[in-house]
Amino acid sequence: MNADVLVIGAGIGGTLAALSAARMGKSVILTEETDWIGGQLTAQAVPPDEHPWIESFGCTATYRQFRNRLRDYYRTHYPIREEARGDALLNPGSAWVSRLSHEPKVAKKLLEDMIQPYLSNGQITLLLETKPVSVEVMGDQITSVTVKKKGKTLDIAGAYVLDATECGDLLPLAGAEYRVGAESKDMTGEPHALDTYRPGDMQSFTQVFALQYDPEGSHTIDKPLMYEHWKSYQASFLEHLQLSWDIPDADTGKSKRFRMFNDGEELGLWQYRRVIDANLFEEGFFKGDLSLINWPQNDFWEGAIVDVPEEVRQDRLYQAKQLSLSLLYWLQTEAPRDDGGFGYPGLKLRPDIVGTEDGIAKHPYIRESRRIEALETVVEQDINADYSPYKGVRKRKNSIGIGAYRIDLHPTTETNRLFYAPSYPFEIPLGALIPKRLKNLIPACKNIGCTHLTNGCMRVHPVEWNIGESAGALAAFAIDHKASLLSIHENADLTWAFQQKLEHLGVALHWPEVGIL
Repeated sequence: MNADVLVIGAGIGGTLAALSAARMGKSVILTEETDWIGGQLTAQAVPPDEHPWIESFGCTATYRQFRNRLRDYYRTHYPIREEARGDALLNPGSAWVSRLSHEPKVAKKLLEDMIQPYLSNGQITLLLETKPVSVEVMGDQITSVTVKKKGKTLDIAGAYVLDATECGDLLPLAGAEYRVGAESKDMTGEPHALDTYRPGDMQSFTQVFALQYDPEGSHTIDKPLMYEHWKSYQASFLEHLQLSWDIPDADTGKSKRFRMFNDGEELGLWQYRRVIDANLFEEGFFKGDLSLINWPQNDFWEGAIVDVPEEVRQDRLYQAKQLSLSLLYWLQTEAPRDDGGFGYPGLKLRPDIVGTEDGIAKHPYIRESRRIEALETVVEQDINADYSPYKGVRKRKNSIGIGAYRIDLHPTTETNRLFYAPSYPFEIPLGALIPKRLKNLIPACKNIGCTHLTNGCMRVHPVEWNIGESAGALAAFAIDHKASLLSIHENADLTWAFQQKLEHLGVALHWPEVGIL
């Protein structure tokens, strides 16, 4: 199979890369290893992490449309109460970590709607349950990618190849220069980089699951096989058990206590990523709230799943699932209740919400990927407000998009460090999307030219969306202008022309002065 552009991975970045390339008239082959497009929003079951200005500024036009359509979908299709229906900032889950917390399947439907016209006219060919297995390279040019779908292999080729896999899986297959894990100070010059390079020191990942709360019911699962292990597990860097209401506090490095439910003064973890607040809908329509459980208690930091033998990877995925199921069993049976006593047996696993049989999301929530060695690398000093020499947003003449989030590292897999820093919003340089050597490979999600530290704010939903959208447009622009990626980067006129195309597509390139996160 052949197309103008190959996009390997249909998470947020990959889906938007395919959409923007198609909008610019190009044919696209889009592959995805699960049977759902949408990545973090859908298969990983993580509602949006966003910056505080998102309702008015700081995202692409298509991301704004997506957010508006999400709210409209609930208003149109659900029996929502009139006072909630009229809320311009409707949050279906009334979550406190996300301004628009929603069910994964609703996001999946809306993303499918966005690319459906291009599926219908044949510009996008979507191959689900398809993984890359090898890459053919000649003269620093990728000539084809071999993918496997249900045991059968297929060779696909295109003028440009975009790696939008969750872990940057195409990079080692193509022999691309990349980094993984925590760089050293010598490599990046970052104040908080490690003294030595530790490629195995990556952010923890999470196996998310969906729950409904039925206070009158009893839905306790069978005791997980590793429950006794996780029940007594205490990481050496923490002063509390993993399964407890104490969670690590990145600001202090110590523990911070939470509770199950909001009580008016203290925040509860149940509402943290709640996606359905039953009180917003007609009485009795939902028999209880729905919440996606992506809490510090089920972060898995006992080892990375990138660049390790497959048997090690599978074992760690299994352990992480057991951790999530053990958290559920603890919540149902032994967790100290807000009102006294122990356990909430009314917590009901909802496999249908995440589209799986075991109730665990289709794909683990990946916070950190392999990252290309790029022409430009975004480093801590560009973003960390305490160390930035720019005293505000670093303005990029060659910006291809914007983002904002505090540099936020969950406990890592070797040094177990947490990191949380006050940050300026940032502008993404064109060179972060261009590898140092390979001529037709473009990263399209968390695998751009950033570091272990700055990945901590590049990984969030609106940023990955922007990266994917700009990456797809870059491939199409290069084809239209018969220009290499290097020439677009080095030629100011070509850079400006590409930026004009991005602005036409609705990609904002620069921040106003908005302050520090």
